[in-house]
Amino acid sequence: MRIPTRKKPEVLSPAGNLRGLKTAVDYGADAVYCGGKAFGMRSAPKNLSLEDFEEGSRYAHERGARVYVTCNVLPRNNEIEAMREYIGQLKDTGVDALIVSDIGVMMMARQVAPNLELHVSTQAGVTNYQAANAFYELGARRVVLAREMDLQAVRDIRANIPDDLDIECFVHGAMCMAFSGRCLFSNYLTGRDGNHGECAQPCRWKYSIVEEKRPGQYFPIEQTENGAYLFNSQDMNMLGHLDDLIDSGATSLKIEGRAKSAYYIAAMTNAYKTAVNEYMIQRGFEDADGNILLPFHDRVIRPSDPDYGQGTEDQVMRNADAAFAGVADEGYDRAVATSDAPEPDGMSSHARSTRRKSNTAVEQIETDWKHAAVRPAPHVELPEWLLEETDKVAHRDYSTGFYYPEHKVTQNTDRSAYFRSWLVVGEVLSWSADEGGRVTLMSRNKIEPGQQVEFLLPGERPLAYIVPEDGLRDADGTPVPAINNPAHVFSMPCPHQVPINAAIRSRTKKPTLKAE
Repeated sequence: MRIPTRKKPEVLSPAGNLRGLKTAVDYGADAVYCGGKAFGMRSAPKNLSLEDFEEGSRYAHERGARVYVTCNVLPRNNEIEAMREYIGQLKDTGVDALIVSDIGVMMMARQVAPNLELHVSTQAGVTNYQAANAFYELGARRVVLAREMDLQAVRDIRANIPDDLDIECFVHGAMCMAFSGRCLFSNYLTGRDGNHGECAQPCRWKYSIVEEKRPGQYFPIEQTENGAYLFNSQDMNMLGHLDDLIDSGATSLKIEGRAKSAYYIAAMTNAYKTAVNEYMIQRGFEDADGNILLPFHDRVIRPSDPDYGQGTEDQVMRNADAAFAGVADEGYDRAVATSDAPEPDGMSSHARSTRRKSNTAVEQIETDWKHAAVRPAPHVELPEWLLEETDKVAHRDYSTGFYYPEHKVTQNTDRSAYFRSWLVVGEVLSWSADEGGRVTLMSRNKIEPGQQVEFLLPGERPLAYIVPEDGLRDADGTPVPAINNPAHVFSMPCPHQVPINAAIRSRTKKPTLKAE
């Protein structure tokens, strides 16, 4: 059994192992992408065996979710036949789609596994509708757009491709300093091939200048005692802007992080799924119980629509061409530069040169090209607790990536560490109604009386709870003053029913710069 493509925006979550896959599904993922033991772009996670894919696919399908497998490395000659055999094995595991980047692998997959959907990886660098249409003609049913795209580019692609060709866009997680992840930095410095899932992330490392005649003397590039992190990109966070992205034609919303913890997967999946549900309700497609009121459709105006090109310009369209103009945060408010228009204040000579060579150049041959507009709609308002969820996982400074040219992603040159103001203190093993309610948990960090904790619940606002002054017990039922031992079983009073595997988290006493 395979689950058909969804008819509403899809929340696509990562998984580095079988537990991560099940966690994503439990917390609302419509689909999960994961790698096998070979030919995926992430080798750090344990990844899934063929048996894991079989079990994971059954688990997902029983709950209405789909499973996609990454086969998106750029293979070498001596890997071709092994990849052919691997795809032949995958086709019988029950997975729904293969994510590929190499056109030869794509053709191979059509021959070997014709029953599987083909999704074109971001590694293929799709940046325009012609490329998307070409992949569609070759059999692809989804393109994962390059992370360098702005919202207007997403709209323009959506307006000029078939409606049954999915557009997948990144919405959350780490950004790569290279174009669509195609980078040789790690190869040069460590011998670890970034295009075979072994990237050492040297873009996150600390760098200083060394003068040729002063070996051993390191001069920080910025005025800090710790040196500088030249290429350290901010993380992406589009939670508060999902309405713009969905309105612009994104079919699938991709959370990055196959090397992340089960807690990260649960928290971010839950947040984005809740946000999509809010979008569907506020846009009038569903009621609060999930009943369909109207068929879902994005708001992009296609060339075939009678109102195409009829004065629906918005701020996204006005700033669209700034993506190539080298303009800082103030933006570039003209949709198309004209020969007699003055240069924006503060634009450097380099930026002007870039603009002259870009698609905003006045020297370009005149055409009847028009950006695709979006039918206006009120902003989807998300509750404050939901917007706060992205700060409750370890993360670098956030940005909206390249979606808004006036607010592009930048680098944090003074540090590469993560912020962590919340940490997981336990995981629910069971809940019993006995004694007025009692939760048994596996401890991860200290839990003490009076401490405020939160239970992360699927599809709901987190449950805030204050640990009672007494009633804490160890695995043998012996009373204890506090839960101090990690990886041990304890129990405590809890009148609220909570699900198995729910994470228990607490605010740190002092925010740290450390990953989970």
